Amino acid sequence: MARNPVPESVPDAAAQADPAFRPVLDALGESGSLGLVPTPALLCDIDLLLGNITAMQRIAVGGGVRLRPHAKSHKSAWVAGLQLDHGAIGICCAKLSEAEAMVAALDRGAPVSVLLTSPLADPRHAARVAALSTRCDLAVVVDHVDGVVELAGAVAGDPGITVLCDVDVGLGRTGVTGPAGAVAVADAVARFPRLRFGGIQGYAGHAQHVTGRRVRREVAEAATERLADTVRALAGSGHDVAVRSGGGTGTALLDIDAGVPNELQVGSYVFMDREYTDALGADPEGSFDQSLTIATTVISTNQDGFVTVDAGLKSMATDAGAATVVGRPDSAFAFFGDEQGMVVTGAGFRPARGDRLRLVPPHCDPTVDRYERMWLTRGDTVIGTVPVTARGRSY
Repeated sequence: MARNPVPESVPDAAAQADPAFRPVLDALGESGSLGLVPTPALLCDIDLLLGNITAMQRIAVGGGVRLRPHAKSHKSAWVAGLQLDHGAIGICCAKLSEAEAMVAALDRGAPVSVLLTSPLADPRHAARVAALSTRCDLAVVVDHVDGVVELAGAVAGDPGITVLCDVDVGLGRTGVTGPAGAVAVADAVARFPRLRFGGIQGYAGHAQHVTGRRVRREVAEAATERLADTVRALAGSGHDVAVRSGGGTGTALLDIDAGVPNELQVGSYVFMDREYTDALGADPEGSFDQSLTIATTVISTNQDGFVTVDAGLKSMATDAGAATVVGRPDSAFAFFGDEQGMVVTGAGFRPARGDRLRLVPPHCDPTVDRYERMWLTRGDTVIGTVPVTARGRSY
């Protein structure tokens, strides 16, 4: 892959202040500086990241849809800035505090367009939404008339808030359960002059990791048909459904083919992970590169058949099984406690104490949330570090 220009990194003040990071920061840009990063560490290959961002933007443009990437995957204002620079119309945030942190860090000279994708159920949260709406171009989802009333009670003046109705398309987690519920939400929004009905959201999370493209297509098409039913009901009731937001990395091309969503909320494509690799395989949706890895150090070699590394349960999400070892299909990783992991080594592979290995995380989103920073790399060279802006912002 051709080398891309390195975008300007965000100064990582916390890293600058920590003496443990001084050696690698002093050696930025030098060959071999990757070996100076204290482990476990979150690494991001800059060329693969930029390639993924460019590829997904090209897919969206070619499919005639807007791209609104989900920040819950990277939680980084720096990565969000790259996505916006490459043509994304805005970002999604899963939680209110995540949106607050991202907006505070995204200083771009104009309000950033932000969609808050999780419904809220607290008048105090509605007040925070109203405050946030004065600092960005904000849209929020609701799935209950009471949520509309809470928002209306919190918004006192301009610019108002755009409301999307969250639609359950088969996942069952949130969303109105049928077209009648969506019409009730839209009717409620129309009663309040400071609220604007913007359209609908339907996220088929249950389709993203279905193995086999034919089966995944069937699940995705069933979800988009639910979305289409809702669009027809809303239009028949006199509501303009300008935004039809949804989709994900595992179904992006299928969602475009279905022709119902006009805005994609893809997130994991920037990094990828073992779970997506297993599910997507050689399918077109799986064509993105694994840009995110975890650096780990071999700390003990006293046992036969395996070595112990310093990346354990605290170093990555565990909901999707185990990590894989980069470049070593003959080896297997297993969790070995809170702080350690086990790498069962294959024939002819016996790393020494102090050797570095890299792991592919099982699930990228919650893995990123465990780290304060990402180290930007090119080969064995560290070229920068950026903070994980919204780490821990889950409220």
